[in-house]
Amino acid sequence: MNIRALFAAGAILLAAPAAHANEKLLIGSTSASSSQYGYFVALAKIINDQIDGVEASVVETGATLDNIRRMERNQIDFGLVTTNVVQHAVSGTQGFKGRPTDIQLLWVYAPAPQNVVVRKDSGIDTMDKLNGRRFNPGLKGSATEATAEAVLKTLGIQPDYVRGSTTDVVNMVKDNRVTGYVKSGAGKKLDSSSLDISTMTPINVLSLTDEQASKLEQEMPDISVVKVPANADQDIPEYSTWSFGLAVAASPNLNEETAYQIVKAAMADKTVQVAALASLKGENLAELTTTYGTVSLHPGAARWFSENGIELPQKLQPKK
Repeated sequence: MNIRALFAAGAILLAAPAAHANEKLLIGSTSASSSQYGYFVALAKIINDQIDGVEASVVETGATLDNIRRMERNQIDFGLVTTNVVQHAVSGTQGFKGRPTDIQLLWVYAPAPQNVVVRKDSGIDTMDKLNGRRFNPGLKGSATEATAEAVLKTLGIQPDYVRGSTTDVVNMVKDNRVTGYVKSGAGKKLDSSSLDISTMTPINVLSLTDEQASKLEQEMPDISVVKVPANADQDIPEYSTWSFGLAVAASPNLNEETAYQIVKAAMADKTVQVAALASLKGENLAELTTTYGTVSLHPGAARWFSENGIELPQKLQPKK
């Protein structure tokens, strides 16, 4: 072996310990075609740029359920979840009945208020008037559909459910074949399909009564009840509705210091996440977390909240 080859071999050996010293993390996301995938790519960039000794990579996955299963098997370190499904996983209910898992919240990054949109000429101005009326609870197979049906059942309301794709349902509302539907908002605003309906068909967005809101808060810990501010453009007053959030959750095996540094970096960032997901503009991640979070924070995340003087509701308190 010549001297150049010996030098190269030595350089590789010397470099090896430094490479192994880095903590390599895998982040579970969703389909690469989703805007949410871009958010997690942005998050990986923040981690790689801001946290010494940590290297993060994004894995394309089947989103929440897939990510929870992968965290259970230690195949990923943290990733995308919805706050309602992660609450089911931790409490061992619904699809996780009898097999609770220990997944811990880092933060919530986007709200998903569930808007109950009806034709104004339907005469429906309260939730209970949906009884017996043709109504779509959300895209078939979606979290919106499952949650809407559970909410209305809890409130003792039984519409005549009509199924279909969002495109089909929008057309059915326009043609007065159904009275309305449930659709996730774009943050605190109506989504594009609801705006599409409102261009030619005046709409109402129904509000929970105080009594209904209280009942949901007591009986459905997997969701949050939120107030959505008035929207002057569509002549919609402030209303209360149920919501879940898009969140980042972690395996309990994620190192506490690493989790703390990740949360600290994400909370400090004001540009990278917004560039990846425009709906984050003006949002406060800490406030979203305390409003929409449904399960215990990872100890590293809880440490950041404590250091910043943010009081955590009981459901977010880290496990002892």
